[in-house]
Amino acid sequence: MNRQAQAAVLFLLGVAVLRAGFTDLYLRYVKAGLRPLLLVAGIVLIVAAIATVWYELRRPRATEENQPAREHQDRRSHAHREPRISWLLVLPLFALILVAPPALGSYSAMRAGTALQKPWGFPTLPTGDPLQLSVVDYAGRAVYDHGRSLGGRRIKITGFVTLDGNGVPYLTRMVLNCCAADAQPVKIGLSGQTPPVLQPDTWLEVTGTYTSKQTKDPVNDGVIPFINISQARPVPAPHNEYED
Repeated sequence: MNRQAQAAVLFLLGVAVLRAGFTDLYLRYVKAGLRPLLLVAGIVLIVAAIATVWYELRRPRATEENQPAREHQDRRSHAHREPRISWLLVLPLFALILVAPPALGSYSAMRAGTALQKPWGFPTLPTGDPLQLSVVDYAGRAVYDHGRSLGGRRIKITGFVTLDGNGVPYLTRMVLNCCAADAQPVKIGLSGQTPPVLQPDTWLEVTGTYTSKQTKDPVNDGVIPFINISQARPVPAPHNEYED
């Protein structure tokens, strides 16, 4: 590909990155906190593309015109031999611009072990009934704080349904360290008044209370806590389907 073609690819890539950064599409790829860096990267790519075209247009042609005819012909022949298959590099860019990939769901979650990590501490929980918690916060307090901060509280959690090989249901969220490529699941087992029929990838809002019941993740033997459900209802997928 010549310089102008390379500039076109850079420009399209920059546009795709900016489009993702200015819309919710970027949440399918990276953590919400990385949005400013994504926007800066898109601007840099577009500026680089414009600078490349500007350089090519200003480059003096005198040197090329003064070259011997044979050398000039060799360069023309070499240019014609550039592989056209290299233009296939543009296809992923159009896919990025036109197609929004789905967030990782139950298929990926049940093929990876729970990624629950011991938190640095357990901040005091706010008042309210029921108490809204994330999957990661509830699981961390249930496992590493043994539910001391959860006792006697009604808790509301939102996640998508996953089922293990035995049909045991879990409420799951994929957690990002940086981007979707390193996403790992954190799971909570469901007990109590669970819905009679649960389909994988269905988003649920469950309300319940802490229970000391736990199990081992069949993938990596990580600890999976349970929540005792008193109420559950399907809900639309949230604005950001990943947790940080």
